[in-house]
Amino acid sequence: MKLVTAAQMRRLDDRAVAAGTTTAALMEKAGLGTARGIKAFLCGVVGKRILVLVGPGNNGGDGLVAARHLHSWGARVHLLLLSPRSNEDINFTLLRQQGVPFAGPGPEALSSLAGLLARADAVVDAVLGTAKARPLQGAFRETLLAVGRARLNSPKMRVIAVDLPSGLDADTGTSDPAALQADLTLTLGLPKRGLYSSSGAELVGRVEVADIGLPPAADVDTELLTSGWAAAVLPNRPLSSHKGTYGRLLVVAGSNRYIGAAYLACMGACRVGAGLVTVACPASLHPVLAAKLTETTHLPLPKGPTGHLSAAAAGPLAEEMPAYGPVLIGCGIGQHPETIGLIQSLLPRLNGKPSVWDADGLNNLVSIPSWPQLLPSETVLTPHPAEMGRLSGLTVEDIQKNRIEVCRDMARRWQKVVVLKGAHTVVASPQGQVRLSPFANPCLASAGTGDVLAGAVAGLLTQGMTAFDSASLGVYLHGMAGEIVRTRLGEAGTLASDLLLALPEAIKKLREDEDVP
Repeated sequence: MKLVTAAQMRRLDDRAVAAGTTTAALMEKAGLGTARGIKAFLCGVVGKRILVLVGPGNNGGDGLVAARHLHSWGARVHLLLLSPRSNEDINFTLLRQQGVPFAGPGPEALSSLAGLLARADAVVDAVLGTAKARPLQGAFRETLLAVGRARLNSPKMRVIAVDLPSGLDADTGTSDPAALQADLTLTLGLPKRGLYSSSGAELVGRVEVADIGLPPAADVDTELLTSGWAAAVLPNRPLSSHKGTYGRLLVVAGSNRYIGAAYLACMGACRVGAGLVTVACPASLHPVLAAKLTETTHLPLPKGPTGHLSAAAAGPLAEEMPAYGPVLIGCGIGQHPETIGLIQSLLPRLNGKPSVWDADGLNNLVSIPSWPQLLPSETVLTPHPAEMGRLSGLTVEDIQKNRIEVCRDMARRWQKVVVLKGAHTVVASPQGQVRLSPFANPCLASAGTGDVLAGAVAGLLTQGMTAFDSASLGVYLHGMAGEIVRTRLGEAGTLASDLLLALPEAIKKLREDEDVP
């Protein structure tokens, strides 16, 4: 599903009008879609008190159309106008003719707000939508703050945002301090980038898309990953298959301090269906990992005096690599001059072999000049924001302010697939295409979950997927597994290893076309 900026959405609206759809027809569809979404969310609206906050422009107009339909379905609708509506506004005129009560605009609107909120079952935020371009002030700010305070005293009151919560930037997801926390956001036509970026994820609640009949957005190069896409690209599992059908993966991982990272990465690859996984680790760790990794094969490697893999390991790795498909490098290998020596020796020996680089694999690359040119073209880099900062030279703050464009820019600059981890993980291709994860889950905010993700991406790459598709599907399956774990265990106390069994369950759900929990 395409994700759009505010400017892209305006262009799509203009195209629809140029193709013969009137602005009034678009607004009618938007308002009706909004009303239907509200009715479903509230499990019916008959007799329910719904306060509609009506701002200027099209967002307010969409709210008026929704109010008309809700009124006709038996809701007890009250309008609060935060700016004047024209005498020629047909939607406002129809509501007045139907006797729908309203207050404002002006000081009397704010004076009546407390009483209206005390009785409201739901508040509809149709104030600004994508029009927010400056800090909220005046009646807009005071009204939204008042609704926010009322929610604290009325936990059963629901807030529904039309298009996006007022005060939320449609492009970056940054938000005004007065922006409302929505329980449901009914975004119109196509979802906006800001709903899945930065603080936007904290404000939007559940996101649903109301179709308003827009033309195809063929020129939009950012999209939201969906279960339909993921199910369509899952690698096939023929009845006549054997382990060789699903590829051989070499995982270079582990050090004295990070033994578990090697385990989690290898099992992540196994649990998404890789045919054979070999763990290449310091020889001193082999007895421990051999006890935990019974399904993998093992390649003990020379270590330096500190227990890290050293440049001496490059020779044995180079001898073994022709027997494997992709290589996963970095999970738990540590940062040490010995390890940097290994990476320097290994890079020219990859010979174009697809690879996935995670954790200290990335951190060690920073010390190697011209590292992007030394990596194979089918390479996936999986940094979290701090690692992205080391690779790019940007601050974490700057990265988090505009995750989509930073990830896109770095993928183009490095000519590699980049996975910027975090809530709503971003995946970007060297050609500038971006895919965004629909998942933001505190279950994934614990040590080791990134190793599972790196293993999942590498395991899919091993099965013959492209780097961009394997990264995208790995991110989706990892997020879906997190949702399964959260449903089963809750948000606190879950472990990275809990994701491992949930990965094949996620694949099963996709194949059987079951809803994501």
